[in-house]
Amino acid sequence: MKTKPYEGILAVHKPAGFTSHDVVAKTRGILKMKRIGHTGTLDPAVTGVLPLCLGRATRMVEYLQELPKEYEATLFLGVATDTEDLSGRIIERIEGLHVAEEEVHAALSRFTGTISQVPPMYSALKQDGKRLYELAREGKTVERKAREVTIHELELISYETGGEYPSISFRVLCSKGTYIRTLCVDIGRALGVPAAMAQLKRTVSAGITEAQCLTLEEIAEHAAEGTLEEHLIPVDEAVNHLPAHRIPEERVKQALQGQRLSSRLLEPPARFGENIRLYGAAGQFLGIFRGEESTGAITPVKVFPPE
Repeated sequence: MKTKPYEGILAVHKPAGFTSHDVVAKTRGILKMKRIGHTGTLDPAVTGVLPLCLGRATRMVEYLQELPKEYEATLFLGVATDTEDLSGRIIERIEGLHVAEEEVHAALSRFTGTISQVPPMYSALKQDGKRLYELAREGKTVERKAREVTIHELELISYETGGEYPSISFRVLCSKGTYIRTLCVDIGRALGVPAAMAQLKRTVSAGITEAQCLTLEEIAEHAAEGTLEEHLIPVDEAVNHLPAHRIPEERVKQALQGQRLSSRLLEPPARFGENIRLYGAAGQFLGIFRGEESTGAITPVKVFPPE
């Protein structure tokens, strides 16, 4: 019988038809624990990687959210909707459309690097205290400020012209806050035609891949069998994009008490102004600390004392 709550990152394969909140609620029921948080909202129709933070790992959500995400998307050319995907009302349609594959390659090449996006009306962003999608459902459209996002990689998977609408499938690695629906619309705009997102799957989030994910059914099975902990990603491993440093074992107690320590204790030396993962000499994860140039000290950001 399990006596203490789970702690770590649980990689879930989100099914279609579930909101991210639905997945959290379902998992809470399976694991019989309340302290669970997700690392980025996915629309109900979107499938794929949804990392859940269990127990004290919820304190790491902000660091996991900052990491790039990878998606595989399909868009239709020749159709536009008020939601920018196929769940919405069609507002424009062009039949008999022909776009050359060379034009598609050229259009995609325009969207790598830092780009500007206007968030869609059907989004969870707030304006004057109200969600944009709430305003959209009331039939209102408000001006939204463009935001800069980064497209690290954008690769054409396939271009099909045999269906009702020509379709472009692509893989994209992008920064937090990128709207793939809007990217699909903007790609169509670059081609001079209406476009809408037809399908979306998140393949990587917080460095976690599809191969690491469990379905909700598998989570229930492992929980019942007592084997779920074997599938949890440790808290420190989930933030392995932060550099790792060690301190002498005799200073571990001070670190776990949240005290400042001299940066000269670190092995290897750390750069000031960055977050680091801190370990004792024996390998125990102590938490996230930050080097301060003004004091020459490392200060605690998130401490993880043993339970």
